[in-house]
Amino acid sequence: MALMEMDLLIAVISLASLYSFVSPDAQGDALYALKVSLNASQLTDWNPNLVNPCTWPKVICDSNSKVTTLSLTNMGFSGTLSPRLGILTTLQSLSLQGNGINGKIPEEFGNLTNLTMLNLENNHLTGEIPNSLGNLKNLTYLIISQNNLTGSIPESLSNLSNLVSIQLASNDLSGQIPDELVQVSRYNFTGNHLNCGINSAHRCESDVVGKSHKSKTGVIAGVVGALIAILILGGFFLFCMWKSRHGGYGREVFVDVAGEVDQRIEFGQLKRFAWRELQLATDYFNEKNVLGQGGFGKVYKGMLGDNTKIAVKRLTDFESPGGDTAFQREVEMISVAVHKNLLRLIGFCTTPTERLLVYPFMQNLSVASRLRELKPGEPVLDWSTRKHVALGTARGLEYLHEHCNPKIIHRDVKAANVLLDEDFDAVVGDFGLAKLVDVRRTNVTTQVRGTMGHIAPEYLSTGKSSEKTDVFGYGIMLLELVTGQRAIDFSRLEEEDDVLLLDHVKKLQRETSLDSIIDRNLNGNYVIQEVEMMIQVALLCTQSSPEDRPAMSEVVRMLEGEGLAERWEEWQHTEVTQRHEYERLQRRFEWGDNSIHDQSAIELSGGR
Repeated sequence: MALMEMDLLIAVISLASLYSFVSPDAQGDALYALKVSLNASQLTDWNPNLVNPCTWPKVICDSNSKVTTLSLTNMGFSGTLSPRLGILTTLQSLSLQGNGINGKIPEEFGNLTNLTMLNLENNHLTGEIPNSLGNLKNLTYLIISQNNLTGSIPESLSNLSNLVSIQLASNDLSGQIPDELVQVSRYNFTGNHLNCGINSAHRCESDVVGKSHKSKTGVIAGVVGALIAILILGGFFLFCMWKSRHGGYGREVFVDVAGEVDQRIEFGQLKRFAWRELQLATDYFNEKNVLGQGGFGKVYKGMLGDNTKIAVKRLTDFESPGGDTAFQREVEMISVAVHKNLLRLIGFCTTPTERLLVYPFMQNLSVASRLRELKPGEPVLDWSTRKHVALGTARGLEYLHEHCNPKIIHRDVKAANVLLDEDFDAVVGDFGLAKLVDVRRTNVTTQVRGTMGHIAPEYLSTGKSSEKTDVFGYGIMLLELVTGQRAIDFSRLEEEDDVLLLDHVKKLQRETSLDSIIDRNLNGNYVIQEVEMMIQVALLCTQSSPEDRPAMSEVVRMLEGEGLAERWEEWQHTEVTQRHEYERLQRRFEWGDNSIHDQSAIELSGGR
């Protein structure tokens, strides 16, 4: 009898183990509970019979199949938040903004201890902010603006030492703001009934986007700290700086573009893609999907499961000792550079042997392809579009150099790295990649990266790059726009010695024969004065001494018609002087070849 009871017990234990094995994954249970509580009928692919939620849309997992990111923005939900979400302790980013979610914020959200970003903005949430949110020690962004929250701000939020942005505007909160929260880099408590303390007009809101285009610093006696009028993009300048100090995912932020106050750009969440997902999107990196190949690797056209077209850059040169963390940190630094003339990074993927970056697909490919690889029936880039590309590219580089902290140097500016969106707006791609692949290098100078003919002389000789390195490459790109030619063309050896496009243009400029070099595809449809102005800017940008080259902000002004005449006159004077000196030395050298040399004079020129 005892033996039978033992057999029965073993059978029960085995059955229980089997049931535990086939039961739905706890993560999937929690997410499905959220779907039900939100009345989220839109999430048709969230199937409780599929135990691994990592295959569900809007859910991102790490390599261990642990949910790290959940993004359900602007989907029109009408339900409530499920407290069961609190079991997803590996969750790092939770974005539910822009829905119609009502009810309270569950206390269980305080269990999400790995959370770096919580965005519940623009919903209909009620009740108080849970004290338990003070347990989220890794939280960097807390955005709960535009809800119906009541009560006071919990003192426990003062414990969030990693917080760089807290947005609680437009609720019905009351009471005192904890002092620690107005020390956060970016905060907004406006639209409540809060006691902001001394100088309340300034204490309820930090400086945010949309400020003056000129920088100024004012120190006010008797008031602690300084008020800084933010450069061009206001608060986004600070946002770049914060991201350099803190890890974690970004959030959706709207920033103003300098010179176009009414246009806003959305800074989306950086997504970590699974290797399998990108394999499927690119048909296993099929060669027929290759869009191009450069110094950093191949770029593949792809399509995600939701039919979104993407471009996947598969890096072939990176320092593996840096590992996933170093790579991700540098990727996030690139991702915070958001401007209408910069290619937006959607996400990335890392494996022990692979590093991939994911970008939106640019319908009109690159400027280089439009200049030199036209397919039958494709329109030629007209002169008006080329001017538009020149100015847009300059604005993108100006942003990288002067409005990101730390500044980002491209190191490979050329027509092939300037892409064209559906409206033929210029979008600078591949910025920051040189730093990205060199992240583990410890030598003072980095590996020289770029394309011959576009590389500034000082970078080629010393390996040291600066923003003036990019200015040189930009000048060569302007010459590509005007001529349609490559920076180096060996076919010119048949007619002359000027293999370099820059030397060829300089020669024609001296001979006042620029008409002969303008792209024939334009069929004479251009304004010669505008062509001459663009060439003048190009030659100013490609001066041999980096100190003599203009900054990109000055280039923008010159392209807009301000200050070019003065700089050009100065350049001509310097160029003529240098050319005369060169010709004098050349004549002296030629004279010396046909004369009897003074031996003592020759020795003086030797080693000393």
